Amino acid sequence: MTGAAGGESGSGSTPERILAAAVRRFGIDGFSVGLREIAADAGVSAALVIRHFGSKENLRRACDEHVLAQVRQVKMESMTSDTRSLLEQLAHMEEYAPLTGYVIASLIDGGNLARDLIEHMIADAVDYLAEGERSGTIKPSRDPEARARYLTYAGLGGLLLQIRLASDDGPRDPAAMMRAFMQRSMLPSLEIYTDGIFADRRILDAVLDAGYGNQQSGSVPAPHDVATDPPERT
Repeated sequence: MTGAAGGESGSGSTPERILAAAVRRFGIDGFSVGLREIAADAGVSAALVIRHFGSKENLRRACDEHVLAQVRQVKMESMTSDTRSLLEQLAHMEEYAPLTGYVIASLIDGGNLARDLIEHMIADAVDYLAEGERSGTIKPSRDPEARARYLTYAGLGGLLLQIRLASDDGPRDPAAMMRAFMQRSMLPSLEIYTDGIFADRRILDAVLDAGYGNQQSGSVPAPHDVATDPPERT
């Protein structure tokens, strides 16, 4: 993996190496880690980190932008890829562990920066889900923003819960976190998102009739146009 994905920092320009090292180190040790450790990972001096980014806070903001761009690119590609490409992407999922580790570290740290990061992730999710709709991979939603928010909260919340329950207060291993989470969650999540849970629409229709949510009229097919039965398995 290259620095572009937030992993190894042995190639690329000096700022790219510093960013890759910072994303990885923040994801493992949290945001209390010092610039000297990040600089050592990048093979530069702490003074050079300051020269390029000005401060640790500016470095973190640059990491936020870097991680958001990488996550958005991966998600956009997954929305328009065929099945073979998706399986290949899943086979290399651990390459993106530093990105996941960084997002989790931000959630644990909390504060305005974490809030801003998640809001940007939700906004990006609206866009790549819309791309999935255009490509025929994703069904339309009555409330695209609410759906994107729920999916972001559900995915990150499940991962964060698993990490907190298994935490021994030592350094985090993002790759191991990804393996464990994917092993436990990938099949049930895909089953839910593909086949659903409820056997019919009664509960959904009752909620819609009661006026819950920010429904966008005309954004989804009429009930009789929607196939509610899961595909038959051979």
